[in-house]
Amino acid sequence: MAPMSTSPHAATAERLALIEQARRAVLDAREPEASPRLSPWVARSWQRCLQLGLEHHREVAFEPVSDAQMRRALEASEPLLQAASPVIRSLSRAMAHTHYFAILTDAQGVVIDVNGPVDRHEPGVSGIARLGVDLSERAVGTTAIGMALTDLQPVWLHRGEHFFDATGVYSCAGAPIWDPDGHCVGMLDLTGVNVSEQPALKHLVSQSARSIENALALARPHHLLLRMNWPGRVLGDDSDGLVCLDGDGDITGMNRPAADMLGVSPGVPAGHASLHFAAPIEGLFDAAAAHRGGQEVPLWSGLRLQVLAQFERRNARSAPATQGVPLKDLETALIRKAVDDARGNVKEAASALGISRATIYRKLGARRR
Repeated sequence: MAPMSTSPHAATAERLALIEQARRAVLDAREPEASPRLSPWVARSWQRCLQLGLEHHREVAFEPVSDAQMRRALEASEPLLQAASPVIRSLSRAMAHTHYFAILTDAQGVVIDVNGPVDRHEPGVSGIARLGVDLSERAVGTTAIGMALTDLQPVWLHRGEHFFDATGVYSCAGAPIWDPDGHCVGMLDLTGVNVSEQPALKHLVSQSARSIENALALARPHHLLLRMNWPGRVLGDDSDGLVCLDGDGDITGMNRPAADMLGVSPGVPAGHASLHFAAPIEGLFDAAAAHRGGQEVPLWSGLRLQVLAQFERRNARSAPATQGVPLKDLETALIRKAVDDARGNVKEAASALGISRATIYRKLGARRR
């Protein structure tokens, strides 16, 4: 006879009992080794809170930062807010019937945006769902926000896994957000108050954070975008590595998947594309001009990537009429004529002008699309 499966209600009760057992062992008896089932990131956070001298029985005041600090946080986070806005709107649809809502913070844990079904009449919600509230670990103990910003990885946290007794009403998932230079610029948090556990939100918040990171990368000024993935993978989704190049082939930004594929350490300047790709960079500009699909490109490491090169898509802007012709327009006209004389052969035109193909694409790329 097959064993009976554990009901969801029983499994939830068992998990809450294990969490309570861990709280007694670690927070009351100060015997962390007595609770081996405690998630390691939670255990580390509890220990940090204890080292800060925090007492889990005391009340928690969700204090806002000063008005001046709030203004600085919002101004510094403007690129993050713009990149996150459409992603958070999609999150609201995904969580519409769960009573969870989204919180966006800066890298210090200060709330810079709140979105979703926020019930302001619920005390646990009104305390944290406010712009300017400091939700860092130092201020409010163990939360998904504090752990994600400290451990720099996605986390899931339920009820009593929060440090303070008073924050045991929350369940939340959090993921850090990285900018195109490899720095953590904030985090995305999905929180519910007195709600059922939803571990799947860890996957949702991770994917959403990646979408925000990709939007931050695409917002960087660039002339050529490289979408990359390993051979056999389909290009075009959020798992792609994104590398932004200027007209001379210098890398202006990349997302984390691209940094992992190219072996670039976080926060280290990536330099010129030729430092990573073992093929002439001009060929990538040629591929974009010819609207070729993805092609395999070798790396100096010996690995090969599938790469799709695309010129930056800019909105056409009408320039005001001026008297006379600006020097840059004369230069553009000269380059265009050389390309026309070469019957579209960019390499031949570049040779005739004594400049690189990359320079021609930088000057004419927007007009040739």
